[in-house]
Amino acid sequence: MANPEATEEEEESFDQLPAALLATIMTKLDVASICSVASTCKIFKACASHILTFIPNFHLFDTALSINLLSPLLPPNPYLSSLKVDCARLDDSAIDLLVRPSLHELCLHNCADFSGKLLSEIGGKCADLRYLYLGSVAEKRGRAIHISDLEELLNGCTQLEVLTLMFDVSLFLRHNFARVWALASEKLTSLEIGYVSSVMVTELLSPSVGPHQPLNHIRASILPGILKLNLSVDYITDAMVGTISKSLVSLTHLDLRDTPLIEPRITFDLTNSGLQQINQYGKLKHLSLIRSQEYIVTYFRRVNDLGILLMADKCANMESICLGGFCQVTDTGFKTILHSCSSLYRLRVSHGIHLTDLVFHDMSATALCMTHVSLRWCNLLTNHAIKSLVSNTHLKVLDLRDCKSLGDEALRAISTLPELKSLLLDGSDISDSGLSYLKGRIISSLVSLSVRGCKRLTDKCVYALFEGSSRLELQELDVSNLPYLSDNGILCLAKSRVPISVLRMRQCPLIGDTSIMALASMQVDEDRGHGSSLRLLDIYNCGGMTQLAFRWLKKPYFPRLRWLGVTANVNRDIIDALARNRPFLNVASHGEELGIDQWDNSESLHMHDYDDVDELEQWLLEGEFEDDDEEMIDAEINPEM
Repeated sequence: MANPEATEEEEESFDQLPAALLATIMTKLDVASICSVASTCKIFKACASHILTFIPNFHLFDTALSINLLSPLLPPNPYLSSLKVDCARLDDSAIDLLVRPSLHELCLHNCADFSGKLLSEIGGKCADLRYLYLGSVAEKRGRAIHISDLEELLNGCTQLEVLTLMFDVSLFLRHNFARVWALASEKLTSLEIGYVSSVMVTELLSPSVGPHQPLNHIRASILPGILKLNLSVDYITDAMVGTISKSLVSLTHLDLRDTPLIEPRITFDLTNSGLQQINQYGKLKHLSLIRSQEYIVTYFRRVNDLGILLMADKCANMESICLGGFCQVTDTGFKTILHSCSSLYRLRVSHGIHLTDLVFHDMSATALCMTHVSLRWCNLLTNHAIKSLVSNTHLKVLDLRDCKSLGDEALRAISTLPELKSLLLDGSDISDSGLSYLKGRIISSLVSLSVRGCKRLTDKCVYALFEGSSRLELQELDVSNLPYLSDNGILCLAKSRVPISVLRMRQCPLIGDTSIMALASMQVDEDRGHGSSLRLLDIYNCGGMTQLAFRWLKKPYFPRLRWLGVTANVNRDIIDALARNRPFLNVASHGEELGIDQWDNSESLHMHDYDDVDELEQWLLEGEFEDDDEEMIDAEINPEM
């Protein structure tokens, strides 16, 4: 415990420093760090309160605050130009706090409890807005959003360049939808929509007769400056693809994803004819066409190698291609892409039913400039394909999830890649000895590794990777669904002091309380005290977990934890008490996959590195939850509480 006299002396010494100097230093920090510094002494707290009145950027990434906690952090500030917050605990009452005339950038996630008033208020107050992201608006029952709200948004934000509406806009009336978008800013270059029907997209972009106009008056092109278009739709159709290609003459990025509820008919599907219409103006650099199997098992059954060949003729300058669900395309089609696109650095193929090793047989004849490769659910691929693929020695991301025929020889080939940062091997046939090929240079440079569902792996794989290793960069590790991984493996991981921030080990029957104790006591380096570096921990359905583990999940253990996955039936009262004990912890207990929204990866490098006690929470709450430790103990003793 700190010496009170020493603390007073430190405060006096800080008091001697010029306020302008302290403010200059603190303005270099992010918001979470400013709050943490403010919790240490009165001088810093006063300085932080002053800084919050003029800082240009306010970004709180993975902490959802109530309006009572957020209001003191957002005082009147005429210089605030960028605001990014999680609105999971906010509603319309926070609109006046968030929507400000000075903003150029506004990013609001999880707005389910807001109504359409949020859109209209932004349009009415943020005339200088350049970038807008809105997620999940009005998804909560009882909240509504109307076409007039969208109209006021587009009519008021005349300087908008990037617009992302991550919610279902198909709820708007179709006959008014196209008319409203005619009001959109001419400066708009990027548009992303969470869900919209393909018919609405086609009508929006079709150069048809405008509303209330004579038949000889053809409506001018909508969204003439769009460079990037990202849409989730019900069906990707020839009509929609053709209209997009003809209308958006400057398009460089096209990202389309559909999720059919029923098997598409030919009039509501993509065919070779539609594929041939893509990139009519030759400016496209990135193309993504993905058919999701979220609801039914379905594919682009009306596209074959001919369609790919016709498209490839116009896509020689393409840099990134993602194709998902093209079940009739064979090696001929995929190989054409590799050999036609000399600038291709990212290739993603999912559900490539007919994709075999032959696609990569003659890699020396390609430009060999790929850095990101994803081949998911391509079950005909074997180790020979990977041996050829690694001719691209600059590979940084390699996603081979659900390629069940890949084994140890593939890992031997992968171990020659000097720049690899992310390796995903879920469901492959690798063994402990195969993973040992990664030890040394590869494991030292990897940032993300996933071996989920690799059934042959045991505790020995952890020893093979981490025992004796030093200065590892690994931040994300997924060892979920490994039936032979036990507490001994996690003990080895904890001893290795790997600075992991994301650890997923769900559905491991031999993982229990000992693993949680080891991780809670984990010391990443000598300069800091004990405490795990984890920000996300998924232990859903781990067989050995008891109530004892939950005592190690409460404060002050796991001081940086923001996401936790647990099993609800362990003890509902304990889980509820844990959520109250750690109000900024996102606790999931129904098996859902966890994830931290990466709003801006570049800024994650400057995230606050919390000490053993999270000063951000301490400064915000100032003892509001002191009684929750006793509440958790009561819940353990008396489950009927």
